[in-house]
Amino acid sequence: MTTGTGWAASGHADRYRERVFAERERLAGALADLRGHQQRVLSDLLDFNAGTEFGERHGFARIRDVDDFRKAVPVQDYAAHAPLIERMAAGEPNLLSADQPVVYFTSSGSTGAHKKIPVTPRFMRTTFFPFYYAAWAPLVENFPEVTHRPDAVLNLKHDPLAAPPTTAGGRPHVGASQVDFGEKFGEPLSAELGTAAPWATLPVDVAPDDHLEKMYLRLRLAVQSDLRCLVGINPAMIAAVPYQLALWWDRILKEVRDGTLGGVPYGSPDPRRAAELEGLAAHFGTVSPGHVWPRIQALFGWTTGVASLYLPSLRERFGIGVSALPAPVAASEGPVGVPLDRHGSAGSLVATASVYEFADASTDLTPETDTLLPHELEAGSEYHVIFSHVGGLYRYAVGDVVRVVDLAGGVPRVEYAGRANRSDAAGERLRESQVVRALHSALAATGLHLVNVACRVEPAPDTQAPRYVFAVAPRTPWQDAEGARFTSLLDRALQQESADYRRARTGRRLSAPVLRLLDPDAFHRDWHAAVGTGIRPTQVKDRLFRQDDALWQRLTGTPTT
Repeated sequence: MTTGTGWAASGHADRYRERVFAERERLAGALADLRGHQQRVLSDLLDFNAGTEFGERHGFARIRDVDDFRKAVPVQDYAAHAPLIERMAAGEPNLLSADQPVVYFTSSGSTGAHKKIPVTPRFMRTTFFPFYYAAWAPLVENFPEVTHRPDAVLNLKHDPLAAPPTTAGGRPHVGASQVDFGEKFGEPLSAELGTAAPWATLPVDVAPDDHLEKMYLRLRLAVQSDLRCLVGINPAMIAAVPYQLALWWDRILKEVRDGTLGGVPYGSPDPRRAAELEGLAAHFGTVSPGHVWPRIQALFGWTTGVASLYLPSLRERFGIGVSALPAPVAASEGPVGVPLDRHGSAGSLVATASVYEFADASTDLTPETDTLLPHELEAGSEYHVIFSHVGGLYRYAVGDVVRVVDLAGGVPRVEYAGRANRSDAAGERLRESQVVRALHSALAATGLHLVNVACRVEPAPDTQAPRYVFAVAPRTPWQDAEGARFTSLLDRALQQESADYRRARTGRRLSAPVLRLLDPDAFHRDWHAAVGTGIRPTQVKDRLFRQDDALWQRLTGTPTT
């Protein structure tokens, strides 16, 4: 494993930076001819896959432009692609793509059966790698120290598997962060920051699905390094770190002092570092990441959605002036937007990756939904994302909603706004983004701060109309009067965000929302409980809408009605 000065001496860091900046320049240059590149992407996927079963079924050989494409292929989700994907996964060739998949990415969701996303060499070369390299450019450019040493970055999502699960056809079926792109696709420079750190491949035995123990072991090793950055992508993983340090602190101190890792001798005892850490905890009363790693510069992960509510407070736990840089707007199925600068949430469309279509987020998608092309989008509006790429997904409704932040040179910059599902108990049809904005409004008006939040619909005890219950973990205790004012302002903000919610409230089909205050660590315990069942940490995300009775009871610790 490359460590210390060997990392710099090998020239890997320089070659990595060169590739990252070159891909960013190519993607930025492509934006000057967005429509031309979109046509070239369409022509390429049609030509390459014309002879597949899907291509012949939908007449790819006769399609010339995006209008023909929209007439020939309906808007479709994973379920519509699944029959052909399952046959591909069993080893049958030439169904969705002329290229055979090398691996199958799992979905990123934590509920339901895991999807099988076919990943072909052509997809990786033309769609994935350009955006994947470019995504790191703002971090590498503005915080160059993250590439100086392999142990400068704690990559929380990196989770290699010695024996990954496979499909019926024998291909690995894993998360993107579990694939060695150098081995599978001949891209050794694609190894993410932090994946050559001493904790990247754990030197002690641990069960593959014991994710909490793996997280502990990495933290125990990382407290002896001078971290400059944490990579989480899923911000819930970064938010868990302060809680985990406190939870495992005594065990970490003992192992650093004794020179053990998971109870097994490892390295040399380090009583000086143990005493230093112990003194920090004694001085500050509680340990924070900024105390353990005082030179952290950046956090890298999604910055929108529910995370936008707690990131300002979370950054303080890592240190004054720590930056939060956004990860790409992307899914396991493909990229949508990639930040090319230090904008706090948005990324430019990846013009060379996919053919992009959009639909008004207030509508329900159907196979015949009329779609908009990138140049038809409006700043400030929200849209369903639909994309098509050479890897074998066609007019694919990924299930995400994006918001157009602005138009840079006529090209939309988008941020993730939430999943496409709505909460709809009485015709209110609330989207996640509407509730998040309402929460921002109520928090700003009251000066309050939270650790996390979720909501669900419950029957109101004194009326026939249901009501929204908001479970909030406050950063510091809220006074009764503050909580009451927050809830009233939240109700008002929801009515401003959603005409459907306003009509449901004025028509008395919904009762006024109520607030349920939790303790500050409630969401962290809930997150740990989910990870403790064997779900990979990358898949346990913040969920605003929580209608499931068992999950709600686990979070709040009270029986549901």
